[in-house]
Amino acid sequence: MVARTHPPYAPEFRRQMVELVRAGREPESLAREFEPSAQAIRNWVAAADRAEGRRGPKSASAPAADVLTTAEREELARLRRENRQLRVERDILSRAAAWFARETGTIPSGSSGS
Repeated sequence: MVARTHPPYAPEFRRQMVELVRAGREPESLAREFEPSAQAIRNWVAAADRAEGRRGPKSASAPAADVLTTAEREELARLRRENRQLRVERDILSRAAAWFARETGTIPSGSSGS
């Protein structure tokens, strides 16, 4: 991996670069005028588009319809964690019911009030 030669740019600076690109400036022009590379600026624009839910042009690696916003990615991760936890709890309850059925010689009725 290549070592960084410059500390990360401030979020406000990145936001200003994104706004300039959206206003019509070319990343190459901004790279000559300011320090970040044109590719870094393009990456910032793409990241801002994803975070804001903008659907940019399709690319071979990520079709525009498959891009999730930051909020959608966070919700998906939360739902996956919750789903995993619910499956663990269901398996524990299933094993406990089977154990109690063996111990008492009865089959649970499925109701918690009995």
